[in-house]
Amino acid sequence: MLSHCSALRQVDSMGKVFYLSKTTVVVCSILGIGAACTIIALSVVYSQEKAKNNESLPPTEKPTTKPPVTSSPVTTPSSDNPWDQYRLPKSLVPDHYNVTLRPWLTPNETTGLYIFTGQSTVEIVCVEETDLILIHSNKLNFTKQANGQYATLKSASGGTVPSIIESFPVTKTQYLVLRLNGKLVKDHRYHVFTDFTGELADDLGGFYRSEYMEDGKKKVVATTQMQPTDARKAFPCFDEPAMKAIFHITLIHDTDKIALSNGEEKESSPITIDGKTLQQTVFKPTEKMSTYLLAFIVSDFGYINSTLDGVLIRIFARKPAIVAGQGEYALNITGPILKFFEDYYNSTYPLPKSDQIALPDFNAGAMENWGLITYRETALLYDEDFSSNSNKERIASIISHELAHMWFGNLVTLRWWNDLWLNEGFASYVEYLGADKAEPEWNVKDLMVLNDVHRVFAIDALASSHPLSSKEEDIQRPEQISELFDAISYSKGASVLRMLSDFLTEDVFKRGLQTYLDEFEFGNAIYTDLWDHLQTAVTGSSTSLPKTVHEIMNTWVLQMGYPVVTINTTTGSVTQEHFLLDPDSEVTTESPFNYEWIVPIKWLKNGDIQDPIWLQVKSALFNEMKTTGTDWVLANQDVVGYYRVNYDQANWEKLLNALSTNHEVIPVINRAQLIDDAFNLARAKIILTELALNTTKYLISERDYMPWESALDNLDFFYLMFDRSEVYGVMQAYLKNQVTPLFEHYKTMTGNWTDVPKGHLDQYNQVNAINLACRSGLEECQNLAKMWFNQWMTTGVNPIHANLRSTVYCNAIAAGGAEEWEFAWTQFKNASIAIEADKLRYALSCTTQPWLLNRYLEYTLDADMVRKQDATSTIVYIAGNVIGQSLAWDFVRDRWNYIFTQYGGGSFSFSNLINGVTERFSTDFELQQLKQFKEDNAETGFGSGTLAVDQSIERTIANIKWISENKQTVLNWFKTEAAL
Repeated sequence: MLSHCSALRQVDSMGKVFYLSKTTVVVCSILGIGAACTIIALSVVYSQEKAKNNESLPPTEKPTTKPPVTSSPVTTPSSDNPWDQYRLPKSLVPDHYNVTLRPWLTPNETTGLYIFTGQSTVEIVCVEETDLILIHSNKLNFTKQANGQYATLKSASGGTVPSIIESFPVTKTQYLVLRLNGKLVKDHRYHVFTDFTGELADDLGGFYRSEYMEDGKKKVVATTQMQPTDARKAFPCFDEPAMKAIFHITLIHDTDKIALSNGEEKESSPITIDGKTLQQTVFKPTEKMSTYLLAFIVSDFGYINSTLDGVLIRIFARKPAIVAGQGEYALNITGPILKFFEDYYNSTYPLPKSDQIALPDFNAGAMENWGLITYRETALLYDEDFSSNSNKERIASIISHELAHMWFGNLVTLRWWNDLWLNEGFASYVEYLGADKAEPEWNVKDLMVLNDVHRVFAIDALASSHPLSSKEEDIQRPEQISELFDAISYSKGASVLRMLSDFLTEDVFKRGLQTYLDEFEFGNAIYTDLWDHLQTAVTGSSTSLPKTVHEIMNTWVLQMGYPVVTINTTTGSVTQEHFLLDPDSEVTTESPFNYEWIVPIKWLKNGDIQDPIWLQVKSALFNEMKTTGTDWVLANQDVVGYYRVNYDQANWEKLLNALSTNHEVIPVINRAQLIDDAFNLARAKIILTELALNTTKYLISERDYMPWESALDNLDFFYLMFDRSEVYGVMQAYLKNQVTPLFEHYKTMTGNWTDVPKGHLDQYNQVNAINLACRSGLEECQNLAKMWFNQWMTTGVNPIHANLRSTVYCNAIAAGGAEEWEFAWTQFKNASIAIEADKLRYALSCTTQPWLLNRYLEYTLDADMVRKQDATSTIVYIAGNVIGQSLAWDFVRDRWNYIFTQYGGGSFSFSNLINGVTERFSTDFELQQLKQFKEDNAETGFGSGTLAVDQSIERTIANIKWISENKQTVLNWFKTEAAL
């Protein structure tokens, strides 16, 4: 193992010499920039931003005069230019950076823009002789140096260097190009210095600003989100994950603010610039790390802290949130989760501190910046009076996810974004292990089946899905990278790694993981490097595999989709087929394995565990799976395998009989599986729709959460397909009949709704009981929701338990009119706790008044009404309302250019918008609209939502066919069952 300490000492001594030599220059030049230079830089930013903003305005709001033209020359790339390539050349690698930044937290009096100024010196090592320096830069404006260029170049060890003869930005590929009059020498080191200005915009990317109100005053936070390709918006850098370097960060800020970065604070002292006293905070050098993990923040937040085995743990947030104790839960569980991962990885936490900060505006859920993790407020802050148990679980899971990355992703980083699935899939798997350590009574590990496996099954069953691993050359542009942050990378990645850990055994999996981290620490790897280490661990263990780890896992990683395994219990025949939700869809993606997988099968016979088998071919005979009499077989025990299971009709009937007579003989996870598999097999026309619906009949006796949640997830599809048709009424009658015993069960358990169920999953199922009872028209439930909400409106005291607020708010607003909506809107705008605001924001979409929904849609384009981070999800909420569906779709189509410019290009959540507003589509007319939408906006583009457009078209075609083939059957089934 490379010595962590010796590597750090070498970095630190080298960095200190360089850093001290720059201090005087940094202070005098960046922050003593004359007013004239600042105004010139500002005017450039302003003109560019104004032009950009004008493009994003609705047509009627555009100015009639042309915007000023930027004074910075921009070269249009051609195929002959090296800077036309999106990937950096291999000729130069960074060693370390010195970056000093000053964010201005008040708008400029002349332009009204918020800006930051900065200087950077990067020491580069020449690997191959070159007369060209390409360094990433996006939306930065550079001050010309004494040489007349946008940068200066010096030797790190003295001697002559080539002159920069030309420097210019390239917008398309996001470079600052430096052309030299001679070549840099191999193995020599050089310093590239730049002086720049950027906008501290509210676009949630790079170095940006977040705003909030406190004591009637607007507060501004300067913060960052670099992943995947936005570090280049903060300073010029080699912005690729393999270009690891050490970073020396200095922040200049107002004296009443605090500054944070990845490294520990080294020193903070007053400094006078242009007659104003400011604070200069210098941070210790980071470990060798990727640019996308950088973070620096200036705020006036408060914090709480603790220390565990010498590691400083701090939780930062708005001061009122800290005073209210909302950071306590995160602080209490961070230490145990860190210790769990230290044991799991057999590796000490590699940093001296673990800062976690809750931001009012944040595009993702959280970001694993090394040593300074950033979160949405809803993902970090917990308040017992306002946070539900699902909010609490989400906080534990997300903290666990991000802390898992401190080793897997940060210490060892994947070489390029095409392997993002391993980074995010791994963290999405082990987040359950860490959360289980923090809250062992929750049984949270079981929930991965619902949250990840079943969730991604729906997407991976489309012909427009994609393999986990892409070719490196196919992922080049920033929007292509952003598109990878999808359910396949996260949830399928997690699911196949869970399967791998299961068939290897957890001990073998951990051993291979530990040696992998040991070999590649502070470096980069590719996913097959992990397979190598796991194979070595298998070789030294008692685990027996039919093939190598590579051979088994390649069938799951290099081809999209998954199999349906069909078991004939009469003959013992077991077969596999590529499962497609629409069996008539055309699969154009070639598979290196002809859509066959090496499938591990754990199974039960009459509830008893059997020896696992492996299905390695298309079809095989397993005599042990033959049954006689009343014996039944159930495969994929606890759904550890990433596949669906079908059976012969006789075995299906035996399983349904077991459910109806003694459902607990089947494990609870597999009860959820039977429902989910049956409904999806029916949609794929593999079994009859009546058989799938029959799996819900036993629910009248079911009290466990997972089967109910599985049923509701699948019945949501029936709501989407039929809530505009005559099927809706009889479906409601049937579901009301099925859920009433569950509703009564929780009414009794809670003493007429005065107590909270003790079990974590019981609390979840209480919410399901109330939600479905109200939704299906149970009058007692609807009256209860209206009574609670009215009590809040009339007394000003909210009587609704945090667990029930989302569903009660929604049902009360749906039953009410403008008065209820306006009350909820006022509560939303006045909410000081983000989790409560989120509940209200969702509930506001439940109104049945079209004019209120239209007004709400308009609010999504006004950041003063709905935060930018929440805009797309709010539109999706409205589309989820049957009355809001067409309104949201018309709104998105009408405002596409504006929405795309403001929220689209690089937003991780952008595909959710397209999927969300089209989810109910099931008519030829809607299909034609969707195709026209794709055609009309081809020039504007869809950014990270490009694949989602094709998936929506495919899903709509499948929905049309499914309704035409099943509507009458479903109507007849519900009529019969509802009449019983």
